[in-house]
Amino acid sequence: MPKPCTRCLLKDYSKEVYDRLITEGLKALPPEDLVSDEVTFARLDICKECGKLNQGTCLACGCYVEIRAALKTGKCPYSKW
Repeated sequence: MPKPCTRCLLKDYSKEVYDRLITEGLKALPPEDLVSDEVTFARLDICKECGKLNQGTCLACGCYVEIRAALKTGKCPYSKW
């Protein structure tokens, strides 16, 4: 596995970890609790530019940004989205 990038999402450096944590986590949620893929990707683009992103987690709140960005109730702690 490549060395984790501090400004990367989990999907960018470890498919195994991404599938175990993110894919399985999202599958466990009711579809009605999730936003569209377009909204998720737009939110993640903002996260990737943030200095608080560290190896797929948000240093401000500790969440996995790929899960928070997919949730209808998900909010950026800095109100960027």
